[in-house]
Amino acid sequence: LTILHWINDVLMAIFFFLVTLEIKREFIQGELSNPKQALLPIIGAVGGMLVPALIYIGINYKDPVTLNGWAIPSATDIAFSLGVLSLLGKRVPLSLKVFLTALAIIDDLGAIIIIAFFYSGEVQSMYLLLMLACMLILLILNKLNIRNFIPYLLVGAFLWEFTHVSGIHATIAGVLLALTIPHKDNKKSHSNSLLLKLEHAISPYVAFGIMPIFAFANAGVSLTGMSLGTLLNPVPLGILCGLFIGKQIGVFIFSYAAIKLKVAEMPNNSDWVTFYGVGVLTGIGFTMSLFVGNLAFVENIQYMDGVKIGVLTGSLLSTLFGYFLILLTPNK
Repeated sequence: LTILHWINDVLMAIFFFLVTLEIKREFIQGELSNPKQALLPIIGAVGGMLVPALIYIGINYKDPVTLNGWAIPSATDIAFSLGVLSLLGKRVPLSLKVFLTALAIIDDLGAIIIIAFFYSGEVQSMYLLLMLACMLILLILNKLNIRNFIPYLLVGAFLWEFTHVSGIHATIAGVLLALTIPHKDNKKSHSNSLLLKLEHAISPYVAFGIMPIFAFANAGVSLTGMSLGTLLNPVPLGILCGLFIGKQIGVFIFSYAAIKLKVAEMPNNSDWVTFYGVGVLTGIGFTMSLFVGNLAFVENIQYMDGVKIGVLTGSLLSTLFGYFLILLTPNK
């Protein structure tokens, strides 16, 4: 593997492993375990994935090659969006921070599904069977409630290799491994939960190691021949509009409809302006959007500079607009 492959296929498998651990914990004992609480971020996330994709398709529908990037503006970067929100301190009620966390996690779940179904190669059936065998062993370890990570890691290494050569993107191995890590939903077992131990152990390395390395390796843009007019090319324009316009509109309209139809409840102590500002921050795609972009144009790398410009510009505009909208809203 090249260094870039080690970063995008190996390190990012660890990133998706952590994300899936978080998703699993949220569904077992967190905000997503209560159907009533889970509905609003789920509906908001659906809008936040659907509308940006439709905007990108609307701009790129004439070119089947660039159309392949339809999922790029659908992704939200958990770390950056929550990081911006944390800078606003008490101006943002806890309920909205929880809403954004849950929405971003569901968004990542959507990205995982999209990668598995739309951005994987031709599947090799023999390696698929070997993957299933690894999953069976992992599920047996789970049922036996093995709390030592070493057996999971050894089987997981084989699972990664079989996934990598099967045609399915290698990062999906991290997802599958995380789903088999045991976690019991009762307070007595929390101190003994392998899932929680792993989540706490690797999250600093992912946040301060893997994500910066990924960004450093993938975000570089060649400025040769670039001008402001470059942003009007279909790929960067579709991503920019999808992230900055589509995300905020999709999240807000779907959430607003759910609340008004009494399908879901408005987050406690929040108002519509601050809620809209949080919706704007979901347009920070950055690492997740770059990752999907790499998969979408793996055979057409000439579009990657356009992808990076669209992602960086859309994410920057979403950051600035969302931050100052919430900052300048009168604090109640």
